[in-house]
Amino acid sequence: MMASFMSYFGGRRDPKQSSRDAIVTLRQQLQMIEKKEDYLQRKVDEELKKAKANAVTNKPVATQALKRKKLHEQELDRLQNTRFQLEIQVNTLESASFNAETMAAMKKAAGALSDIHGTLNIERVDATMAEIQEHMQVANEVSEAISAPMNGGLELDDAELKAELDELEQEELNERLVGAEHVPVHHPAGPSRVPESEFPVHYDRYLYANDSLIAARRPVAVEDDEEAQLKELQAALAM
Repeated sequence: MMASFMSYFGGRRDPKQSSRDAIVTLRQQLQMIEKKEDYLQRKVDEELKKAKANAVTNKPVATQALKRKKLHEQELDRLQNTRFQLEIQVNTLESASFNAETMAAMKKAAGALSDIHGTLNIERVDATMAEIQEHMQVANEVSEAISAPMNGGLELDDAELKAELDELEQEELNERLVGAEHVPVHHPAGPSRVPESEFPVHYDRYLYANDSLIAARRPVAVEDDEEAQLKELQAALAM
């Protein structure tokens, strides 16, 4: 309201508000045109219906109806062209308003970047990074100093410690060997050794395992008997 009052007396108008007012006015006009178009279309339909009803019985009435129909159609065409022009203006204004707002936002962002970089340059960045690196190095040195082993002033010789450990290991091994000499020898139970003279006839191979003889059985004699029986059967069949 205040903007309209100022513009009436020639005051400076806000471009954003001006474009919004124009868009609102154009859309209101478009609504009026659409209503007018609906009215004219109904009139065209009515006149066409009247002309059809009187085309045979009353031609003068039908002719007048067709004339009014033509007038309504001409007015309808003009309104459609007007509506098309208004829609173009609305789209143009909306696009221009959007572009103006986009440029304003970009300008504001550029100003913010300028404010940030006004107090920030590459020399200050390098100095800050160098300071951070120095503090990190000091922190690492402190951590290494804290975690270093403390021997309480005692100096240890690794070679001497290894020699002492080897000596203790040898003593332990000697004690184990001395204890093993007094343990009685235990022979595991198993089959006794069989004299070769007592080997069964059908065993022809013998194995030794754990100082005991194990006979590997092979049916040699059984195979000889089967071969003899086969020969007797062949001889009987030949007679």
